[in-house]
Amino acid sequence: MSDNGSRTDLATHEVTNQPPLPGDFDLFGDPAMAPAQGLPGHDEHLAAFGKLAGSAHAREKGRLANENKPKLRAFDARGRRIDEIDYHPAYHELMQLGLQNGVAARAWTHPANGQVAHAALGQMMAWADTGVGCPMTMTYAVVPVLRDESWTAEQWLPGALVADYDDTCQPKDKKTALTFGMAMTEKQGGSDLRANTTQAKVGADGEAELIGHKWFCSAPMSDAFLTLAYEDKGLSCFLVPKWQPDNTRNAIEIQRLKDKMGDHSNASSEIEYRGAWAKRVGEPGRGIPTIINMAHHTRFDCVSGSAAGMRKAVKLAVHHVSHRTAFQRKLIDQPLMQNTLADLALESEAAMALSFAVAASFDAAAGSAHTAAFSRVLTPIAKYWVCKRQPSVVAEALECLGGVGFVEESGLPNLFRTSPLNSVWEGSGNVIALDIQRALQDKAVALAFADEITRIGDEIPAIAPLTKWLSENPAADPRLFAERAAIVLASDALSAGSVRDGWINLRLMAPSHIWGGNAAQIDGAAILARVQGW
Repeated sequence: MSDNGSRTDLATHEVTNQPPLPGDFDLFGDPAMAPAQGLPGHDEHLAAFGKLAGSAHAREKGRLANENKPKLRAFDARGRRIDEIDYHPAYHELMQLGLQNGVAARAWTHPANGQVAHAALGQMMAWADTGVGCPMTMTYAVVPVLRDESWTAEQWLPGALVADYDDTCQPKDKKTALTFGMAMTEKQGGSDLRANTTQAKVGADGEAELIGHKWFCSAPMSDAFLTLAYEDKGLSCFLVPKWQPDNTRNAIEIQRLKDKMGDHSNASSEIEYRGAWAKRVGEPGRGIPTIINMAHHTRFDCVSGSAAGMRKAVKLAVHHVSHRTAFQRKLIDQPLMQNTLADLALESEAAMALSFAVAASFDAAAGSAHTAAFSRVLTPIAKYWVCKRQPSVVAEALECLGGVGFVEESGLPNLFRTSPLNSVWEGSGNVIALDIQRALQDKAVALAFADEITRIGDEIPAIAPLTKWLSENPAADPRLFAERAAIVLASDALSAGSVRDGWINLRLMAPSHIWGGNAAQIDGAAILARVQGW
């Protein structure tokens, strides 16, 4: 939305003391992007993408894609089944923006520091729109699964690694690039995947016919999905393509699109397999371990997405109060406003730092058994904390704008409606807290976690009492353990200086239940300066 040529001298009053509309942001210039800045082979690409995704034009496309929801076309004009989704053109433009710039593929096609670059790309893409991030995330996350199976590595992996977007609905061999989804949960079980009832009648070479339903299938226009179904040997993972090998439409019937609270640009659906063609991926009866590799990567993207949502909310609030005067002072110079925003900015930086820490662990995992084991528990800890913090941060940032923050045109209501999503997707809080405990039952993971916690306590003496508590209380309440572990790991992820010091002061030494409480004791001006100038 542009303010070019807008009139301020109106018939009844002059419009004054109103901030300019947010313009273009240089997202990669954010100091919190430091872990991704200067990476050989990535820096120039990330800097260019930061300007594209941070533009007012990209945010406008996000607004249009959300205000014009996807529509289901189950049948063609003559009653033949097609099961297609119509999206607003802005959705396709955003998909093209992200996929052509490697949001899904770059981690794999440029593997040196590729996961850190992926975190930066995903965070910046979320400023334009979060809905398109769903199919991009799943296309990124499916790669390790496709790579581990010979037939998918040959037939499907190449299409996932193309940095392009092809929105046509046709067989994969006729497309320039592919997107992927997943469909795991069912009505009767939800996260309890072993309660699934979908059946697979398996024949030669793992080819199968699926009968059943899935309660949540996001991005249903993807070219193929990983799904779970029971066969004789137990719950297995299958790849279900949109089109069958004979180039006829597969029997995946979309029952309806979900009427969601937010994330409207992305279609989420309920589907039924009516004898759908599929082929097994992984070992028979090992469906959950197979597909969890994909979920491990989507959880990482949940962290990045929530970190970006917080940073965007804080940036919009800082922009507003930097141009708005109340009681003879700029709002940003009012002590309570400064304390509140500094606290929010601190939280957003810690979230970004944790996202990059997870990314770095992914990059290093292949060459280090210790890091791979630690990554297994670091990822759900970060997911638990960061995704739960986003709604509160966005709500407080919205309040900083006053009444206009509650108005759709500010962009914050849409951001707020989306903010709980990542805490629900890929495991809600209790599921993730229990997964952390499950991960720590693995001796290698427990040893790696203990080593890292000990190192952090030695390097940051101020938090040594908490690292000691974590070491001595692995069987503590799972939610409390997850929270305290996240605070410690965020302290480690933040670079030494005013931000880390502020984090330790406000989250450990003198915590407040309300944003901005006790924030006068930190260097708020220095922390807020990091949100400005880009």
